[in-house]
Amino acid sequence: MKTNLLNNTFLHFKSKTSLILALGLLILTFISCNKKAEETPATETKPAETTETAQAAPANPPANFKHETATVNGIKIHYVIGGKGDPLVLVHGFGQNWYMWNRLLPELSKHFTVIAPDLRGVGESDKPESGYDKKTMASDIHELVNQLGYKKINLAGHDIGLMVAYAYAAQYGDSVNKVALMDALLPGVEPVWSSVKASAWWFGFFGWPASGDIVKGKEKEFLTNFWPVVGHVKDPFTPEETTEFIRAYAVEGGTTAAFKWFGAFDQDGKDNVIFMKKKLKMPLLAMGGEYFAAAFLKDHSKLVAENVSESKIAGSGHWLVQENTAQVQKDLLAFFLAK
Repeated sequence: MKTNLLNNTFLHFKSKTSLILALGLLILTFISCNKKAEETPATETKPAETTETAQAAPANPPANFKHETATVNGIKIHYVIGGKGDPLVLVHGFGQNWYMWNRLLPELSKHFTVIAPDLRGVGESDKPESGYDKKTMASDIHELVNQLGYKKINLAGHDIGLMVAYAYAAQYGDSVNKVALMDALLPGVEPVWSSVKASAWWFGFFGWPASGDIVKGKEKEFLTNFWPVVGHVKDPFTPEETTEFIRAYAVEGGTTAAFKWFGAFDQDGKDNVIFMKKKLKMPLLAMGGEYFAAAFLKDHSKLVAENVSESKIAGSGHWLVQENTAQVQKDLLAFFLAK
């Protein structure tokens, strides 16, 4: 039964053949545009929309939050912080930045001091040449937490952020009260990893070294065509969210650096095989969308953790926070506030 459910989940995405073909045509368009750019006189400027997006100011968080930066592991990490109470760190994934949590911040900040960073490689955080394995990215967040003076945190991660959150909990388990893993999976943790990797064509494209240059300058076209591939609800993002996510990846070096998150999967797999030899002991919430990770995430998480509970987000694909905001907020609060 579980195998059929898993297969049906992947067939749901495989059936979107038209979207995949559209991306293929889009890639060819990118290449064509790059060739034309080489033939265009140097005085010609970029399209106004792309330039304006890249130069736009970052979105503002709720009034009780503020933008901050810290230097960790020799790089600058941008984050927003606000609220009161025990610290809760929220780690975003691909196709989004810290702003993916914006709808949840007002309520979460009534109970927690909430810290939402931009991962290395996107937005206002630095984009170094290396360090995109999740073990290193987790150490970025850990050093940030230490600088802020916190000894123990609650932690949630979505998508790539799920991988970072797990690497954090595996390395610094004594400093994590609870961890929520949201709608993705862990490189190298079988049997699910190989099945997803074989079906998720974007893993290969994103990890290809040339992809960042192909997508550069076409972040809007790229993201707006990719988001529906793994989503379920039509147009789940507000115009403000769409603008901010595009802007964060249009920052110089954003696409190239963010794709390196995928390029590091082989190393992540090797690290996770070592990490999972010692199962996590803190409470872990496996939160998956009905139309994606709910099919496997609970059992997948049990391979790396001892104390796993589950949240299935009804009617949602991959973009949980936007596709069913109310249930995500309710279930996260119930998990992190439970004694």
